[in-house]
Amino acid sequence: MKWPNFRWLAPALMLLGGCALTQPASARNISARSTYVTPALWTVKDADTTIYLFGTVHVLKPGIDWFRGGVKTAFDRSDELVLEIVEPEDPHALASAMAGTALARDGVKLSDRLSAEERTKYQTAMTAYGLPWQAFEMFNPWMAGMALSVQPLEKLGYKADLGAEKVLTAAAKASGKRVGALETVEQQLGYFAGLPMAQQVKFLTTTIEGLPDMEKEFASLIAHWRNGKPDELAAEMNESLEATPELAQVLLIQRNANWAKWIKQRLDQPGTVFIAVGAGHLAGKDSVQDQLKALGVSSLRVKQ
Repeated sequence: MKWPNFRWLAPALMLLGGCALTQPASARNISARSTYVTPALWTVKDADTTIYLFGTVHVLKPGIDWFRGGVKTAFDRSDELVLEIVEPEDPHALASAMAGTALARDGVKLSDRLSAEERTKYQTAMTAYGLPWQAFEMFNPWMAGMALSVQPLEKLGYKADLGAEKVLTAAAKASGKRVGALETVEQQLGYFAGLPMAQQVKFLTTTIEGLPDMEKEFASLIAHWRNGKPDELAAEMNESLEATPELAQVLLIQRNANWAKWIKQRLDQPGTVFIAVGAGHLAGKDSVQDQLKALGVSSLRVKQ
């Protein structure tokens, strides 16, 4: 079997909890040197309902000004913000949920699931990024894989509180908009927790193998997003899943299909909704837009 390159799954689906915004969206670290960018935006409409579809990036560096122009106009027109999940108000609740879901029920230590060579590379990588590998011994491999996908990005200057979901949530609360979700925290954690152990180990080891190239490759993803090039972004984020159709079915295709059904049903209710989900879900084959088309619902790219 050709194993997929897992290392971009965690940044795409990661729950970046524990870093709540401390500033309102109007003071979101936009400076005079900020670069205005135009990520892709779509709309789904009927006679009395408008639904905007916006692809997000969960961590960003300062100086990227995306929340104005067409995106801000669409958000301001909306009555409700809908995200993949709504993080708990208490950051400790999310951490507790992650830890509980990741706990190895068979009592096998994480390091014991790895070969001698894999174990050495794993412990070296964890130590290099300030993650105590001993504290992860009680967890399943996906937990360490996610930690090693996020911690390096933080060291490279990417910040969770500048991620699109954080900014949008703060803006929605400030303006009194309703905030809803397509999934629960438990559902999202379950996608990783449900991976067979062999795939969890491979997720961890390939994440470690990709660490030297993480800065370049993640910067490429961000560049496609900020330039409004969803097809290029999808090719990098989703192509690896083609090697394991079962995994693609769980992590992308089925979720996109579920969200498309939700959107179609939501069209029966008048109003304007701003939906923000990971950008990889809104691009490429079997995207949310493709799933909507299969249901007889058309989507249109918004010109910006």
